[in-house]
Amino acid sequence: MYKVLAKINKLLLPSFTKQRLDLAKAKKWQMALIAYRYYVTCRAID
Repeated sequence: MYKVLAKINKLLLPSFTKQRLDLAKAKKWQMALIAYRYYVTCRAID
């Protein structure tokens, strides 16, 4: 389930690393999105 969700996230959600976003200057919604993508990616790997 998480592998499918990770693929959907990759297609739909923006990649902040490609945009060179500084985590210290990120807004709260950007940090939440990063945390969500991190959680799903970790679960997809297991």
